[in-house]
Amino acid sequence: MPLRSRTKLGLRPRASRGFTIIESALAILIIGLTTQGVLVGQQLITNARVRSLMAQQNAVEAAFYSFQDRYRAFPGDYAAASANLDCGASACLNGNGNGRIEPGPAGQLHEDILAWHHLTASGLLDGEYRMFNSTVASPAFDNTPTNAFGGYLQIVSDSVWGYGSNTAVRHNVKTGDLIPVAILAEVDRKIDDGLPGSGRLQFSTYAGLADAPTVSSCMTAASPAASWNIASGEGNCGAATLLY
Repeated sequence: MPLRSRTKLGLRPRASRGFTIIESALAILIIGLTTQGVLVGQQLITNARVRSLMAQQNAVEAAFYSFQDRYRAFPGDYAAASANLDCGASACLNGNGNGRIEPGPAGQLHEDILAWHHLTASGLLDGEYRMFNSTVASPAFDNTPTNAFGGYLQIVSDSVWGYGSNTAVRHNVKTGDLIPVAILAEVDRKIDDGLPGSGRLQFSTYAGLADAPTVSSCMTAASPAASWNIASGEGNCGAATLLY
């Protein structure tokens, strides 16, 4: 019936039908559950990455101490590796035996890379990392493990840890770079004091082959009392676990 005729007979035009209260409530519920599911999924991923990083650091630390206990030397620095470790077809390279795992200045052996070969050849660390000759100077996938984000780890004796111009040389295990600051902050809270400038787990600028993490992006200040700069959202941070 035409609109004019319906009006004349006292009938009103039909209003367009909207959502009922129940339908609106269901829509809101579905949106809420979806959002909650996304947030829960993100938290699960974060927790998995935190556990992975912690497990990796613990495994390297345990391997380091086991090697020291078995051979009375440090991996990479071990001067009798060729005689006591099985590195396959070629004899293991020897370190210089001076009590430090040295990162190898230009033209010198990179004991920090050789350390991974010694650890895997001894069966104390999973994987198969090989340093085929003494001229190897850079980490690569066949000679150095990586973290979950692709940054190269490092086991070394150096002072590249802490918030500023540190001069104390310590054996330490670098987490590698490319790690989101929020992940490192959570790891630090779980295993240490939660502060990037103090404790056993401290900020490190070690970068492997990528751009070095910076204090200004990863820490709130250059001081022992500083916090991890979570507000920055920085995705390229790193740390070092100090070994005793």
